[in-house]
Amino acid sequence: MAISANLDKQLDKAYEGLTVSEVLDAPVAALAGVSEGDAEKLNAAFGIKTVRDLGSSKYFTLAAALVALENSAK
Repeated sequence: MAISANLDKQLDKAYEGLTVSEVLDAPVAALAGVSEGDAEKLNAAFGIKTVRDLGSSKYFTLAAALVALENSAK
């Protein structure tokens, strides 16, 4: 089943219209609101270079899971 989503508002202009795989392989700064400086800090602190790295980071995955657990308990 094909799934489509309009991510244009969540991405910088240069990355609009890309496939999900292309966005995942893009630099973290492709995400709207993430500056080049932010991306450099993520790389220095956690070795995160791409959107895929960010989404699969054990630290961010754990944090998201903890938030989901708290929300499910409410």
